[in-house]
Amino acid sequence: MSADLAPDRADVDGRAVTTLRLLAADMVEAAGSGHPGLPMGAAPMAWVLWSRHLRHDPSRPDWPDRDRFVLSAGHGSALLYALLHLFGYSLPLDELRRFRQLGSATPGHPESVHTAGVETTTGPLGQGLANAVGLALAERMQQARLGAAVDHHTYALVGDGCLMEGISHEAASLAGQLRLGRLVVLYDDNDITIDGPAGQSCRDDVAGRFAAYGWHTVRVPDGNDLDAIDAALVAAKADARPSLIIVRTVIGFGAPGVEGTAAAHGSPLGPATLAATRERFGWPETAFHVPADVAAHAAELAAAGTERRRQWEAAFAGRQDRAPALDHAAALHGIATGPMATRQASARVLAAAGAALPELVGGSADLAGSTGTDALPGGVVTADDYSGSTIHFGIREHAMAAVLNGLALHGGFRPFGSTFLVFSDYLRPALRLSALMGLPVVYVFTHDSVAVGEDGPTHQPVEHVESLRLIPNLAVLRPADAAETVAAWHVALTRTTGPTALILSRQSLPDLGACPVGFVGESGARVVGAAVDEPQVTILATGSEVALACSAAGELSAAAVPTRVVSVPWRERFAALAPADRAGIVGTADVVVAVEAGATGGWAALTGGPERVLGLDRFGASGPGERVLEHLGLTAAALVELARRSLLTREAMPLHA
Repeated sequence: MSADLAPDRADVDGRAVTTLRLLAADMVEAAGSGHPGLPMGAAPMAWVLWSRHLRHDPSRPDWPDRDRFVLSAGHGSALLYALLHLFGYSLPLDELRRFRQLGSATPGHPESVHTAGVETTTGPLGQGLANAVGLALAERMQQARLGAAVDHHTYALVGDGCLMEGISHEAASLAGQLRLGRLVVLYDDNDITIDGPAGQSCRDDVAGRFAAYGWHTVRVPDGNDLDAIDAALVAAKADARPSLIIVRTVIGFGAPGVEGTAAAHGSPLGPATLAATRERFGWPETAFHVPADVAAHAAELAAAGTERRRQWEAAFAGRQDRAPALDHAAALHGIATGPMATRQASARVLAAAGAALPELVGGSADLAGSTGTDALPGGVVTADDYSGSTIHFGIREHAMAAVLNGLALHGGFRPFGSTFLVFSDYLRPALRLSALMGLPVVYVFTHDSVAVGEDGPTHQPVEHVESLRLIPNLAVLRPADAAETVAAWHVALTRTTGPTALILSRQSLPDLGACPVGFVGESGARVVGAAVDEPQVTILATGSEVALACSAAGELSAAAVPTRVVSVPWRERFAALAPADRAGIVGTADVVVAVEAGATGGWAALTGGPERVLGLDRFGASGPGERVLEHLGLTAAALVELARRSLLTREAMPLHA
């Protein structure tokens, strides 16, 4: 056993660090997969943070004023699970033994919906760092609203990969701009990535980069120096800027022949190396060993956290987070009527809903005027005043979405963000995590079709609506007029189990008549236009194409082909209806066709085949919007021809099965 590696047997901190290292290695070994390297190298900084600084209560993982800890480098999940076990969260050793197994509370990457004490779902590198920015921003915004009842820090542990990913640049820049001094990031600087030394692909001056963003930075040269880590954390908490603590570590520390190499990153150590590691640390051969004094010390720390929480509750009873008010239908009634772009109708909803729902906060990726998100009352959030409701995210779509996730995870807010639909590609990974975590984030996507016009195909979304519909648990709503926009916002504000994407037009759309505010959530569709009791043709449409469908229906009906138009703002809800309920909306039509200014693939199941869909399976063109639509064949005449052709070749429709 090397003297430099052997923990002082009288030092409970040293034994606690070794406990974390070996628990993580045992978990990975038992699973036959995982990442032992980060936990073994970063265990000292994690223990110092959790034992000396982190304010939390394992008996109340949802305590509103707890400190938040985010493991952004989520592949090191075994470290987090070891911490949660030691401190008495509901994670017994049996769950550590089931690491990465189906149905366990210890999945391969941390998931907030599965494991008490896990603040956010991480895995895609950099997402956790950006979530932490959102959590830290939420703390500042709530403190401005609730005063001393809110007083906590946000900590994150990141690795080389987190800082290489582009989202880290966006998020760190925003955190510096907003001077989020309650945000402390520990950087596991082990200079190793999957392919080898980090320096072979990235030689950034990380400290210089973060200093340029307006961060406080400090280095800890020895990642095993607990007192130096502690001093760095004390200095970080005292600084008014967000802080980056760069801790030089050795990946896989203590594993003979493996430590300091890429081999320690993503594979079990193997029985021989693990046995040698135990011998090197003077550790028992028994797997998942937790010394009694370490367990007792962690229990004392947890009890102290419980007492702090009780003191907080006694001091601030009745001043906890106010749950967002969800019964707001009356506030939205009649606020947007008449011909207008649905983005303009959305702006009116924001103004009314923001007045009725102070928890509604958000902003845009530097497109507030264009997306209609400059109408939110309450002022702008700045580094000098966090009491506002509007956040200027800047041209940082990806960080915006991940920060929205952090705001939602923190509690007390209903966040939204906006950009052009075509730029949803920039934020899709964070949006996917919104859906995976079931977070009620609202995404306002405007300029929703080739009708954008002169900006050309780079700015004209074609595949975007259809691709968003592929994300499980994401409600994709494309309203056809102002009234439907109100109804779509009603879904967005009442839905608590996942995110909602509002797909809104740039151009003005005609008023299609009053509609019940709850119809989008109930059926996803409604009949619009002239009443047709026994249609031969039913046209399904969304957004701006509903008006086009009404024009085509008028021509067909005048030619003795009774035609019904169904607006389908929420296609997935409509498709999920029982066949009889869906048929009640579609009617007795011999033929069902669909029209949407975008990719057509998803409509075939509702029409009986792809040949009954009018849409775009190609990119757009630059020119005035109306001319582009005509050039691409998105016209009433083309829809009439599609209906006639479908009547001639009609087959039994699955809708009426």
